Amino acid sequence: GQFQLINTNGSALDVNSTVEPNDWRNRGADYLAYGSVTQDGGQYTVQYRLIDTVNKNEMDAIAFAGSEKELRRVSHQIADRIYEKITGVRGVFSTRIAYVLQNGNNYELQIADADGQNPQVMLRSKQPIISPSWSPDGSKIAYVSFETEKPVVYVQTLATGKREPVANFKGNNSAPAWAPDGQQLAVVLSRDGISQIYTINADGSGLRRIMRSPLIDTEPTFSPDGSSLVFTSDRGGNPQIYEVPVNGGEARRITYNGSYNISPEVSPDGNNLVYITRRNGAYRVAIQDMATGSEQLLTNGSDDQSPSFAPNGMQVLYSSNQGGRSVLAVTSVDGRVRQTLSSLNGRVREPTWGPFTN
Repeated sequence: GQFQLINTNGSALDVNSTVEPNDWRNRGADYLAYGSVTQDGGQYTVQYRLIDTVNKNEMDAIAFAGSEKELRRVSHQIADRIYEKITGVRGVFSTRIAYVLQNGNNYELQIADADGQNPQVMLRSKQPIISPSWSPDGSKIAYVSFETEKPVVYVQTLATGKREPVANFKGNNSAPAWAPDGQQLAVVLSRDGISQIYTINADGSGLRRIMRSPLIDTEPTFSPDGSSLVFTSDRGGNPQIYEVPVNGGEARRITYNGSYNISPEVSPDGNNLVYITRRNGAYRVAIQDMATGSEQLLTNGSDDQSPSFAPNGMQVLYSSNQGGRSVLAVTSVDGRVRQTLSSLNGRVREPTWGPFTN
């Protein structure tokens, strides 16, 4: 929702074209991106330039080389450069998303480009897979698998496919979330009776209980600085969102709008919280200012679930039921622009946006 495209009819530009900034300014364009794609055998060269038509200067010029398979990656890199040069905010076109796709009794953990294209299967199972969570460097994903007839937390390395159980205690092991330093995970365990939040080292050692609660605590997520955990609890009688220091202490309630708020995630800058709220029987994505508590509803669907911030904090990914179909969707953080990424053949659950990886 930050860009408006201008019609370029009648102008066949390539990277060597002479551009008259005033002509494009008169068409309503503040910026102009143009370039060329040339092929030499199996290799492609993509050259592009970015012009500021107002200040009449060149903002960027670069060439990328790659095979046909790499053209999508190259275009995402160029889109990231354009976005950052113009807005000053890092672009997320080269990042990836993860989600679970359910088809009948078949479950797949899939990873796709940020636009929902190019999906790849990381894990297939006849038993449920839930709660995928990216490591901060994007090299691993933690998730819960029921393949041994009970929920166990695994960590899988994407490059090799190698996977290890990191939380396999008696009872349920669920809701993994990585600490910002990648050394620890928060997990929810029922080993001592009721579901409670613990931290555990990424190799499965060093288990530590965060607090003792008489009712269920779940869905932990770390604050960006790693100092606190935001989580869902029904300790007040219905599900609300709370925050507690990682070192333990008193939990503080942070949502007061509505009687049902779950699935929290803190924005990368720590200023905002997204979550699912139930209003008039509908489940919608809401955003709350962490400092003031002011809330805005970002979506208007009947069943929107699992919000996840883009790593630049400008968009929120979520799953939605639209006209009986299960889709991946994105909204801008101001709620003005919503987009459907892809409609998948099955039920899409728990999408999560991966980090910047370089």
